[in-house]
Amino acid sequence: MGPGDLQKMTCDLETPLGSRDAAVLVGTETGDDAGVYLLPSLVPGGGRSATQETPSVGAAAAGGLALVQTADYITPPFDDPESYGRIAAANSLSDVYAMGGTPITALNLCVFPKDLDLQAARAILQGAAQKLKEAGAALLGGHTVRGPELLFGLSVSGLVSPSHIWRNVGAQPGDVLLLTKPLGAGLIVTGCRKGLVSTADQATCQRGLEQLNQAAAQTLARFTVHAATDVTGFGLVGHALGMTRRNDVSLQVHCAALPLYAGALALAEAGITCGGAQNNRRAYREQLGLCDPSGQPTEQLLSAAYEELLFDPQTSGGLLCAVPEAEAEAALAALMDAGVTAAWVGKVRALAEKALLIVPR
Repeated sequence: MGPGDLQKMTCDLETPLGSRDAAVLVGTETGDDAGVYLLPSLVPGGGRSATQETPSVGAAAAGGLALVQTADYITPPFDDPESYGRIAAANSLSDVYAMGGTPITALNLCVFPKDLDLQAARAILQGAAQKLKEAGAALLGGHTVRGPELLFGLSVSGLVSPSHIWRNVGAQPGDVLLLTKPLGAGLIVTGCRKGLVSTADQATCQRGLEQLNQAAAQTLARFTVHAATDVTGFGLVGHALGMTRRNDVSLQVHCAALPLYAGALALAEAGITCGGAQNNRRAYREQLGLCDPSGQPTEQLLSAAYEELLFDPQTSGGLLCAVPEAEAEAALAALMDAGVTAAWVGKVRALAEKALLIVPR
C-alpha cells in the first residue's frame, strides 16, 4: 500500500448519513487531513429538532460554527521523550490550523510497549500537555494500548467559522505559494540515527518540529487563503499534488526558494534517504515535470539532492498556502514579523501537462 491508497479507499466509502449530508462541509472526498461538520442547533436530549433540516453550505456560510476533527500519531523522531510529546502534539494540532480552525479539546492516543519506562511515558505526556496549553486546548483524556512499537499522538477537535474554512483545493491561477517551516526534517531525523548530524543542527530541527503552526495560521487568517495544507508524511511533492486534485491547476515550485533545515542539503548530497521518501518517490515521480522560471520546459536536470528534499517526509511540517499575488508580499512580511519562518516558493498556474512543475536550482 503506497501513499494515498488508503485515502482513495476512504473516499469510496459511504458515510453513515450519506455523502449528501450538507452539514459535512469537508469530508472524505477531498483528502484533507481533518473533517469539518456544521454544528446543528440541538434540542434537549440531543439530536436535531424535528423541524430542522440539514443546513445547506450556503446557509452555513451565513454564520454559526463548525467542528473540525482530526487524529494523528507518530513514532519518536529523537531520543528525547518530552520533546517527542511536544512534537507529536504540534503535529496533531497542525491539522486543525491547516483548516483555518482553532483547537479546543484533545485526547491522547498512546501505543506504549510493555517495557516502556514509566518516567519516559510521563515525559511524553508532559511534553504534549505543554503544547496543548500553548494552543489553548483542553486535554479531556485519552486511550492507551500495548503494542510492539512506541506510537503517540492526539485526537484533536477544533472550531472554525463555516465561511472561513481552508481546504486543500481552491487554488487559482496566479496565486502565490507560501511555505512556512523549513524542509528536510526526515533527512535530519535519519541522519541523527546514523550519527551524521551535529548537535546544533539537531537542536535547530527539534525546535522547528516543536513549533506550533498557530502563529502562522493566525497571521494568514488576516489574508485571503484560497487553499492550504500542512506538509507532513507525503513530503512537499505529495501535499502540493493534493492541492491540484479536483482543481484544474498546476503548481510551479522553485527549488532555489525552498527553506531548508541546516544540514539537510548536505545529508541529501551525501545520499542519505529514508523509506518514506522512497515510497513518496514511487508514488509521485511520474506526476512531476521540469520547467524554467518562466514556466517553459527546460533541459536542466533536477539534482538528486533536491529531488530527495522534495520527496522527504516531514513531521510537524509547515503550512503550504495559495494566496492572491496582490496579497503575497504583505502576507509574507506579516508572517516574518510574527516570528514565522516563511518563503515565497512558487505559484499556481493554469493546468499543464504535469500537475507539479519543478524549477531546478
